[in-house]
Amino acid sequence: MPLNLPTAITWLRVAIIPVLVGLFHADATGLPQREIDQLAAGLFLVAALSDWLDGWLARRLGQTSSFGAFLDPVADKLIVATALVELVAQQRIPTWIAVVIIGREIAVSALREWMAGVGRRNSVAVNALGKAKTVAQMVAILLLLLNAPLFGIDLPGIGSRLAVLAAGLTMVSMVVYLKAALVNADS
Repeated sequence: MPLNLPTAITWLRVAIIPVLVGLFHADATGLPQREIDQLAAGLFLVAALSDWLDGWLARRLGQTSSFGAFLDPVADKLIVATALVELVAQQRIPTWIAVVIIGREIAVSALREWMAGVGRRNSVAVNALGKAKTVAQMVAILLLLLNAPLFGIDLPGIGSRLAVLAAGLTMVSMVVYLKAALVNADS
């Protein structure tokens, strides 16, 4: 397992997960909920930005690796799933949104594994729709973690609408990936 700067940044995302969970269960600290929300949102923002940064650095520094290619999406899915489960527990999003998003991530990961097994992994590579889904999802989670208006702007309301949009994009992108896989599986 090569440990380079991009991989270390990816490990940072993994390390954020227990801290994020701990924040949501930090009743004993005496911190006001507003501060807990801000800390959680800040950690999630660091994780989201580090997702972009580690990939950019890996390509820029020529430090891509098969381990990094494996760990990066795992870290992404774990941090998103953790945040979604905590948002459901806090009753900030409906359970169905978390189930749709987490279920799609599991299904598409399994689909990519299957396609790699038949030598067609590139047929289910990330596309523009998947990237749009990710942006909507990350911004929605961030706004829902903040859970307060900012300068009179209803961030939780915007976050809720973006979460519904992300769930819709999630389903559409999964169908696109499934169709691509079915077309390419037998060719």
